[in-house]
Amino acid sequence: MTTRRDWLLAASVLPLARAGALLASGTVEKGVYRVRGDVRVNGRPAVPGMDVKAGDVVATGPDGEAVFVVYRDAFLVRANSRVEMQGTAGALLVTGLRLATGAILSVFPPGERKTIRTATATIGIRGTGVYVEAEPARTYVCTCYGEADLEPADDPAERETVRTVHHDEPRYVMAKGMPQMIMKAPVVNHTDAELTLLESLVGREPAFAGKGYKSY
Repeated sequence: MTTRRDWLLAASVLPLARAGALLASGTVEKGVYRVRGDVRVNGRPAVPGMDVKAGDVVATGPDGEAVFVVYRDAFLVRANSRVEMQGTAGALLVTGLRLATGAILSVFPPGERKTIRTATATIGIRGTGVYVEAEPARTYVCTCYGEADLEPADDPAERETVRTVHHDEPRYVMAKGMPQMIMKAPVVNHTDAELTLLESLVGREPAFAGKGYKSY
């Protein structure tokens, strides 16, 4: 039986090869790179090459998945997601994301500050790879590498800062009423191959590259 992990690893081979060729030629991808299933940008069906900018809304259906680049940031949006790109409408530079539903894997340049918001969390990041899943009662956050401030929307005083190199400190950020607002979590639903693909699209490598870590 083919598992989701098998599919993800197989699906990464061709895009990684193409990304490597682009980097070798000095070209970096912009806009929508890959679309699978129902994906829409501001309500319009997404196609490869379509621009995505600050102020845009990217939404995926039950079978949808999208990979796209905005300036020096790269993103992979899972199925059943709605992502609002924050910043001055029409600008190439996004200041962050609002993830209303679903899941997104993102990579940002070192040292660059962004904010990701969900119903239960505000995540302040400083140039990192981060995977986020948004549910009504909790947010899953894996700071894959880099630094992030995790702040529960219902209790900002419980803020926690995590610093990681290779998926070291995944967390659940909970809604009001839970005995613990930030809880430890496992590494789920994202892979090193996907992070490598995203970073390659903007001419970088993940922080864990070449350091001998076991792959997720």
